Amino acid sequence: MNARLIVILIVLTFVIGSALGVVHTRHESRRQSVQLGLLEDQRDAFIAEWSRLQLEQAWLADASHIESKARDQLGMQPPGNIRILVVKP
Repeated sequence: MNARLIVILIVLTFVIGSALGVVHTRHESRRQSVQLGLLEDQRDAFIAEWSRLQLEQAWLADASHIESKARDQLGMQPPGNIRILVVKP
């Protein structure tokens, strides 16, 4: 009878340990799912920011934009009819 009680206690210990392992695993899975959602939101925000920056860069690099800034803010004018001399080494 004593051996049977010991076997039952060992099996009960394993069952409780297994149940605690399942609870821990599910909790960790939920925690990592929340973390994944936050990281995906952050990724989407970075993608949107990258797209906005690319549009801004394209707009700033546009030749007409650069020319209008040079004329309006810097008072620059295109060169007159002068000869440009290129010197080759």
